[in-house]
Amino acid sequence: MLDYFVYLLYRAGFALIRILPLRTLFALGRTVGFCAWVLLGRYRRLALQNIGIAFGSRKSSRERRRLVRRNFQRLGANLVCGLKLAAMPLERIAERVETENFELVHRQLRAGRPVVLLLSHLGNWELCSQILPRWIGYVRNSTVYQRLGNRFIDQHVQKLRGRAGVEMFDRSEGFQKPIQLLRGGGATGILNDQHAGDQGVWAPFFGKLASTSPLPALLAKRTDAALIAMACYTNGPAHWRIVVEPALDPRDDSVQALTAKANELIAGQIRRAPEDWFWVHNRWKTPRPNFLLARYKRGVYLPSEIPRENLKPFRILIRTSNWLGDSIMSIPAVRSIRAGRPDAHLTVLTPEKLAPIWNLIPEVNDIICLTPKSLPATVRLIRQKSRFDVAIIFPNSLRAALEAWVSAIPRRVGYRGHRRSWLLNQIVREPRTPGPPQHQSGRYLRIAQDCGAAVVENVDLVGRDSESLHERDSRVHHGGELRPNGPAGSASPPYQLKLGLCSGAEYGAAKRWLPERFAEVSALIAAQSSAQWVVFGTKDDAAAGETIAAVLGDRCINRIGQTTLEQLIHELRACRLLLTNDTGTMHLAALLGVPVVAIFGSTEPRLTAPLGKGHIILRHHVECSPCFLRECPIDFRCMKAVSVQEVCDAIMSILQPAARKTRR
Repeated sequence: MLDYFVYLLYRAGFALIRILPLRTLFALGRTVGFCAWVLLGRYRRLALQNIGIAFGSRKSSRERRRLVRRNFQRLGANLVCGLKLAAMPLERIAERVETENFELVHRQLRAGRPVVLLLSHLGNWELCSQILPRWIGYVRNSTVYQRLGNRFIDQHVQKLRGRAGVEMFDRSEGFQKPIQLLRGGGATGILNDQHAGDQGVWAPFFGKLASTSPLPALLAKRTDAALIAMACYTNGPAHWRIVVEPALDPRDDSVQALTAKANELIAGQIRRAPEDWFWVHNRWKTPRPNFLLARYKRGVYLPSEIPRENLKPFRILIRTSNWLGDSIMSIPAVRSIRAGRPDAHLTVLTPEKLAPIWNLIPEVNDIICLTPKSLPATVRLIRQKSRFDVAIIFPNSLRAALEAWVSAIPRRVGYRGHRRSWLLNQIVREPRTPGPPQHQSGRYLRIAQDCGAAVVENVDLVGRDSESLHERDSRVHHGGELRPNGPAGSASPPYQLKLGLCSGAEYGAAKRWLPERFAEVSALIAAQSSAQWVVFGTKDDAAAGETIAAVLGDRCINRIGQTTLEQLIHELRACRLLLTNDTGTMHLAALLGVPVVAIFGSTEPRLTAPLGKGHIILRHHVECSPCFLRECPIDFRCMKAVSVQEVCDAIMSILQPAARKTRR
């Protein structure tokens, strides 16, 4: 009923428009467009955003605002005039239209070759389909259209479009009919400058990836038709000019290449008269949910003359965890997100103390360091950067979601979390059916997958800038520098093998193996090799560090409480392995490619084991583990079950192959 009421209003307006002169309607339409510019703030902002994408710094802020106003006025004038033109005789319409290069169309059709006309929403674009029978009536001509939401208005518009013999083909009914028409030597017009959704080819448009319909290219390839771009410009009050571009030959290129060339042709047409284009359409729409493009059917096509680094960036803000271990376990997801689209520009929002970690990851383009200040201070830091398209929020906290929401980032992705679903507009669903425990990295990878990334299982954690194990085996630490090994077979090599040891765990005492056992293991290993132990930890681990240092003497370098994260990274890299509890330093060693011997008790290795290969996990499953408690309420049986001998054996299983390799 509502549709019919709207239709009646439309017909009443249409009847009034038919009475008024065309030039008067053009002026009236400009006034209507100006009112829309004043009242429709949402579309005004969208047009301003789109013009900013297309022209960037080539137009000043003032020029862009003026262009938006003129664009609204031009749209209003052409829309109102279009309704009048739809009812005018073709002879009178032709008096208002000039043509340029139209002989290019005639040349193809008279040679018996069909033509696919590539149209765009420039000027009075409806005029193109209305006037075609006037100029190419000697062949069948048609247009492919999409139905309007109001079926009554749609029927009336179809009737007007087809009054001079233009055949109408509905997209939803397939493309067999337009193919048959083209094979018979006819012509068909297709508007091809709007967002094509999930079925499009992602190709550059004004240097920024946009989903583009491959339909014109597909039809041209299927029927060997010439692909010709046609644009309708406003040439003055109630006057228009139709300009034809030289034909593209579909035999020379793939569908993807033709689609990219079509985008470039349309962009060139828009640059000539930017006030004429339909800027209020969200051409560079962020798809939902798969804004990462790795799994799209038609994929991404980049012309060879546009290198990846020249694309206008799709800016993604990733809010990382506040914990060292969790941040490192999220790195595979960050890499998958970066690989999800060639124009991705990654900025991580991370606590200042963890920034050195993200400096190791080449996929990260920029870092915003969180300070212990207020939410407004964080929002100011975010807004100082360029506008972000998406925020991906790894932590489940309400605060992390608020940071993105208050910063007005249009797409905000994350788990439902702590009463924060109203702050997110793309919620990653938890698995409905419980399954086996999943590693924490998998939880982050699920976010990347929900955004459209092609997730690779068992991703290698070691960064591309990390030293390989082979390089580490052929060099040793001495006097603060890495030096070559001594000659094969020498009795006392001129170096000390560096081994790392981390006896603490920030979460609580339940995760810490006994300090005296750490000391006993390190002493036994030192007795069997030329190893020197470097003990790492925070100030809270000072007592355990002193216990170990007292046993080892000069075989120990006690660095507990003395290293920044950046220094810890530097010193860990020089270690052949790390003996540790389940702690953030364990994950850091894995990131750096340092083999880990990790002792687990109250926690679950299937959830938080170090990522990568070459690590050894020692854990005895007792009846109360994993309990995930900070303090053991009983007898600490899970940790006591791990013996000194099995830890020594695990360490030697890593050192002995390396020693044999070094001697060779």
